Amino acid sequence: MPDLLSIASFTVAMAALATLVMLPPGVALAWLLARRRFPGRAVLETLVSLPLVLPPVATGYLLLRLLGPRGPIGAWLERVGIEVMFTWRAVVVAMAVMGLPLLVRAARAGFEQVDQRYEQIAATLGAGPARVFFTVSLPLARRGVLAGALLGFSRALGEFGATIMLAGFLPSTRTIAVAIWRYTETGQESAVMAMLAVSATIAFGALLLSNRLASST
Repeated sequence: MPDLLSIASFTVAMAALATLVMLPPGVALAWLLARRRFPGRAVLETLVSLPLVLPPVATGYLLLRLLGPRGPIGAWLERVGIEVMFTWRAVVVAMAVMGLPLLVRAARAGFEQVDQRYEQIAATLGAGPARVFFTVSLPLARRGVLAGALLGFSRALGEFGATIMLAGFLPSTRTIAVAIWRYTETGQESAVMAMLAVSATIAFGALLLSNRLASST
């Protein structure tokens, strides 16, 4: 089934790219929420977690308004020649936004388990904040960060609502979740079961590894 292979490989590639996209802001937010107290912290924490409780299509609609040709970000991107809507970039954006909250939660738990005395010792020895982060905090929290990255990847693999809003069902943007929905509508049960088996296998492996990493932190 050539469609199965192409759709599965496209989905995995987009989920992996989305994970790379969400890692820098996700790790930064996790560290900020774990280590700093500041006005508006609760609001930031709520905003980060919002995609977990909003219907995915609602998140997709908000992204559509932001990234559409008339949106504040989309209009600027069009002026510099970057097309997002109904392209592979839209798939990556949808996956990254939906996976980010899970990454932040797991990575934050990893940072919270790091003994701050190690960071303080490094600072007293003359290390600056950036060096303390990259040589002490991040290495010690790496299992939580990796667990969060795998959780974000797993969520990206199964993303549907925001993806269908931003990328539609085009041959160049079909993911496993969107394909399952489409094949179900058209009564292609064998294709649905094949897609489901591939999706469940990949997600199970990623979640199993994430849980092992999280339990080791």
